Amino acid sequence: MDPAEVSQRAERVRNRIDDAGGDPDQIAIVAVTKGFDSSAVEAAAGAGLTLIGENYAQEMLSKLSQLQPEIRDGIQTHFIGRLQTNKVRQLSGAVDVWQSMDRMRLVAEIARRSPGAGVFLQLDVSGTGTQGGCAVSVAPALLAEARQAGLDVKGCMAIGPQGPTSEIAAAFAEVTRFADDYSLHHRCMGMSADLEAAIKAGSTMVRIGTALFGPRSTRVAHSGAN
Repeated sequence: MDPAEVSQRAERVRNRIDDAGGDPDQIAIVAVTKGFDSSAVEAAAGAGLTLIGENYAQEMLSKLSQLQPEIRDGIQTHFIGRLQTNKVRQLSGAVDVWQSMDRMRLVAEIARRSPGAGVFLQLDVSGTGTQGGCAVSVAPALLAEARQAGLDVKGCMAIGPQGPTSEIAAAFAEVTRFADDYSLHHRCMGMSADLEAAIKAGSTMVRIGTALFGPRSTRVAHSGAN
């Protein structure tokens, strides 16, 4: 992939953020490279996008192993996919921020394998239960457990529902309320398709894939982070 082209696309994303009422200098872009090879990571880094989002453990580890040390050292990897507890051990040391923490067992395993790690609570505001996330009603207990375990809870993450704009806006507003109520700085919500609704609801971090890199294969096109 061409870093110059990715840079141009990133500028269009920043323009969309600005048009939606957000500050492009304050809202972080996680470049979601799932479904693409390591050249997408290289292109993102070359375009100044240093936050890299991945959904699949083996794919992530394979890509990282192919990067030159200077590129690997210059990026921050965010695991944003649904996370099995037994994958934590092999990902420990490769993941900088775990964005899909959604249950007590995962809190315990991350704390054991990556003490003090940066994490996001994943909230289920879509109501489907298919893409991970905990119910907002149980999130306070999960947050308390994570903090007690010594994890650095940086914010919360959510995948917006499919449906009318009003439903998407309401779901994202619920995430913002939770973040405000529990003094969490980051609200990672919004993807290529629903970026504007997320920005209007108070997102501080968006996960962008197709708007930066183009279409991906059918296998990975519906896993909740684009």
